[in-house]
Amino acid sequence: MDLLKRDLAPITPEAWKQIDDEARRVLRLNLAGRKLADLDGPHGWEHAAVNTGQLALRSDGGLGVPWGLRGVLPLIEIRVPFRVPMMELDNASRGAVLDLPMVVEAAEKAAHAEDSVIFDGFKAGGFEGIIPSCPHPPIAIPEDYADYPSVVGRAVETLRQAGVNGPYALALGPDAYAGLAQAAEDGHPIRERVEHFLDGPMVLAPTLDGAVLLSHRGGDFQLCVGQDMSVGYADHAEGEVHLFLAESFAFRVLDRAAAVVLRPRRTKK
Repeated sequence: MDLLKRDLAPITPEAWKQIDDEARRVLRLNLAGRKLADLDGPHGWEHAAVNTGQLALRSDGGLGVPWGLRGVLPLIEIRVPFRVPMMELDNASRGAVLDLPMVVEAAEKAAHAEDSVIFDGFKAGGFEGIIPSCPHPPIAIPEDYADYPSVVGRAVETLRQAGVNGPYALALGPDAYAGLAQAAEDGHPIRERVEHFLDGPMVLAPTLDGAVLLSHRGGDFQLCVGQDMSVGYADHAEGEVHLFLAESFAFRVLDRAAAVVLRPRRTKK
C-alpha cells in the first residue's frame, strides 16, 4: 500500500492499463520543460527537499559555537482530481476501448502546472522560473516567420556573448510552433533554417506565449522529481470512481544567464 492506494480501487487491471496509457500519452504531448532541464529522480514520495549546497550563518543563539542552517528547497505536491463512471471502467474487461476525456483533461492540467513552474516560476512554492529569472532583454518575435532564423541567431549570439555554450534548444508556444512548422521560403522549410542554429531539440510548450531559447548543455536548469506523475485512487460513490493524478517536484534555475526570451510583439509585458 502507498499513497496512491490503487489496490483499494474497484478497477480491473484492464481498466487501469487504459487509464495509465491515456495519461502517459497526453503527458508526453504536453510536458515540455522536463525535455529541456536536467531531470533528477524520480526519488519517490519520501523525497521532501533538494539540497542547495548553501549555508546560512546564524548568531550564537546559546550554543556557544558558530552555527548555520543548511539550505534546502522543499518539493511541492500537486494533485488533480477526476471522476470516471464505474460502468465505463467495467467495460474494459469486456474488451471495450474506454472513452476517457476526464483523464485527458487531468493530464493536461498536471502537465501545464509543471511547465508553468518551470517557465514562469511559482513564488508561493519558492521556485524561480526560467523566464522571470532571465537577465537578458527579451527579443521581439517577427510577424514574418521568414525572419525567425535571424532572430534565433541573435538569441544564440546573446548566450554566446554571456559565456553560455551550446547546444541550444528552443521551446515554442502553440502559435509560434504551428506557424514555424508551416512556414517556407522558396520552397524550403523555415524550421530547418532555425534548427541549424540549435544542435538541440525544438519542442512544443503549450503554456508559453512566444518562445524561449536556452542552453541544452546541462547544468543550467534542474527538475527534481520525488513521485513522478501517477494516477491514484481516492474513493468511489454513486457509480463513480474518484481518482487523481499526482506528482511531487521542485525546480531550480542554476544559471540565470542560460536562456533568452522571445516575446511576441503584441504582448504588452
